[in-house]
Amino acid sequence: MTQYSVGVLFGGPAPEHDISILTGLQAIRALARGGSKPIAIYWSKAGEFFRLPSELEAADFVHGVPRGGEPLALALGASGGFTATQGGFRSKVVKVAIDAVVNCCHGGPGEDGSLQGALDLAGVPYTGPSAATAALGMDKLAFAATAAAAGLPVLPRRGSVSAVDFDGPYIVKPRFGGSSIGIEVVEDLENAARRIQGSVHLRDGAVIEPYRPDLFDLQLAVRSYPEFTLSAIERPLRKGGGSAILSYKDKYQPGGGMATAPRELPAQIKPETAASIRAIAESTAELVGARGVMRVDFLAGEDGDLYLNEVNTIPGSLSHYLFVDPKESFEDQLARDVAEAIERPTYRPVTAGADGSVLSSASAIAAKLA
Repeated sequence: MTQYSVGVLFGGPAPEHDISILTGLQAIRALARGGSKPIAIYWSKAGEFFRLPSELEAADFVHGVPRGGEPLALALGASGGFTATQGGFRSKVVKVAIDAVVNCCHGGPGEDGSLQGALDLAGVPYTGPSAATAALGMDKLAFAATAAAAGLPVLPRRGSVSAVDFDGPYIVKPRFGGSSIGIEVVEDLENAARRIQGSVHLRDGAVIEPYRPDLFDLQLAVRSYPEFTLSAIERPLRKGGGSAILSYKDKYQPGGGMATAPRELPAQIKPETAASIRAIAESTAELVGARGVMRVDFLAGEDGDLYLNEVNTIPGSLSHYLFVDPKESFEDQLARDVAEAIERPTYRPVTAGADGSVLSSASAIAAKLA
């Protein structure tokens, strides 16, 4: 494949900041194995960008921005992109030569469409979801409503305590957040209201749905390029088998990201359940406009119950470990993602219709305000 100058963007002002670092460092190593010289771009918790050496390890980020970081800026416009200021008294702004960015930012503005919109306006191709797909995937209430309207099976999900019309116990989740941080199980709506008021993760919105202890997690990844591909189906395992939900620790500790989390892969499930999951995942990908690698999460029961739970548009470790039949290396997956980023742009502004006729026929603006 063509060798491109690739930036790997990771971190970000989000609760998933640390996991994004792990995914970013994995991607940097994989790209290097594939013969590239990736440019490591760290997005700090304060929202600043830095170019860093690509040999850093996770421990180097424990106390914030590692030493030796070169500040970068993201410039918008026709000649936009990442820039660095070089020199002393007679400094100059130099554009960093990047053909595409691998987006490894989980949660927050890296996965809700904010970063995607900025990169679009800066003219920087990037991997993963478009701004619209990212925004829909991050909004659990809007996604569930969209899926239900398309006839896909979802549990009832409400955006406020007052709107709940089903019995408890309940699971309370951030409306705009990842799949494990800030999620709690409560017995009644009074406790649900208290948790919503007291949690920093729920202050911008929460969703409430029935808690079904009989259901377990299943998930698979979809890849959009060069052709639509489904991964194997995975059953993530909860530590000790007794926790109420698949927790942050279940997924990411000890320290290896999603790729080292306990799992059953392929999941030992009934053939008809597997067929339903694959059909729903394909419909979901088409519904949201999947791009890159996206994970689709389900809740299933031994009696055949199956519900679409959510989509993770920038999944942990970019879900490379789920493509096992045939096995695909992470470097090959990233090469395809980068090729898609360049060949299938997310942003093509259209100005058709803005021909000046409305402006030329308009009277004085001051008269319109009278």
